[in-house]
Amino acid sequence: MQQTRNFLISGRVQGVGYRAFVRKHAAQLGVVGYAKNLPGGEVEVFATGSETALDTLRGYLHQGPRFSNVRKIEEREAAPASYDGFFVK
Repeated sequence: MQQTRNFLISGRVQGVGYRAFVRKHAAQLGVVGYAKNLPGGEVEVFATGSETALDTLRGYLHQGPRFSNVRKIEEREAAPASYDGFFVK
C-alpha cells in the first residue's frame, strides 16, 4: 500500500547537492514526488511509496550527501498526489 509523507529538512542542506542526492535514492527505491529548496534554507521533500521505501528514504534524508549537515527532520503524513517520477524543483 502506498503512503505519502512530507519531510522538512533543516541544517546545511542547500548548495551541497542535497536535492540531487534525495532524487537519486528516491528513484532507486521507486519513490515518486519532489524535493525543493525553501526560502528559509530548508528542503521540503514530498514522497509517495511503500512504507518500507519511505522508511529507507528517511534514513537517506538523515544521512544527506557528503557536505551536508542535517540538523532536524520534521515528518508528517500527507494527502496523496500522483507524480510520474521524482523531481527536483
